[in-house]
Amino acid sequence: MKFAISIPQLVEDGTFDPSAMRRYLNRAEELGFTGAWTMEQVLGRVPHLGPLETLSYAAACTERIRLGCAVFITTLHSPVHLAKSLSTLDQVSLGRLDVGIGTGGGNRMFSAFGVDRASYVARFTEELDLMRALWTEPEVNFKGRFWQLEGAAMTPKPYQKPTPPVWFGGSHPAALRRAVRLGDGFFGAGSGTTENFVQQVQVVREELERQDRDPADFPIAKRVYIAVDDDAGRAHDRVAAALDRLYPFIPGDMTPVSVFGTPSDCAAGLRQVADGGAGMILLNPLFDDAEQMERLAAEVMPQLA
Repeated sequence: MKFAISIPQLVEDGTFDPSAMRRYLNRAEELGFTGAWTMEQVLGRVPHLGPLETLSYAAACTERIRLGCAVFITTLHSPVHLAKSLSTLDQVSLGRLDVGIGTGGGNRMFSAFGVDRASYVARFTEELDLMRALWTEPEVNFKGRFWQLEGAAMTPKPYQKPTPPVWFGGSHPAALRRAVRLGDGFFGAGSGTTENFVQQVQVVREELERQDRDPADFPIAKRVYIAVDDDAGRAHDRVAAALDRLYPFIPGDMTPVSVFGTPSDCAAGLRQVADGGAGMILLNPLFDDAEQMERLAAEVMPQLA
């Protein structure tokens, strides 16, 4: 079992503390976390640092830990600009980048990005084709529906050859099958329950078998919102408040997507995620990030060793 940790991104205007972020990242590396991950939220009322910029800062603060985003909503990006940024990030981190991508679903404000909602899935797959071409081909001649390039080149290529690992997010069966067809791994969302994740993993495994792909070469991970507290009731209340703030557009009680309570409670919840198919779990505290990271490493993770 591998454990990664989320990079704190919820930062109110004018309150970012570079030293605290550096200490957090250094400590995550010292504690042996396999990766440090961001998420992406461009529009929203919750103050949220951008993933590319945050990962660039993390690359400068660390030496060994892998760095990733789960996930970039690539339908809202120019694939040429995103390919360049990710290639640069992989270079400056000396090949420590993992790239998570997703369509974002059909309810995004596509009009803010000049994207036609009716064609976002086709745009998503073509974007990935183009980014991979820019990352691997010395000269790109690309005749797509949305983008056309003739005699184009992008250098430097990513540090990792042929490309950084590309993880797919998604929950719909069609998205899960697409992940197996086009991706290097599957990353379950933090906003989904363990039960949802188990069902998604089943679809992924069936598709791996159908496509005759070796499951050992297709890693599966899940983001887990988590809170360790000796008082389980207090943990519940703090998690509920944090998730309501993070997902104000989802009605009802969001706590079933999370793991919370005493160290033993948290270990039991994470064991269910692991038993459900996760080879890596991204631990995502919702408050007191540094303190939570220490408790997770000292009191929870050893129970799953």
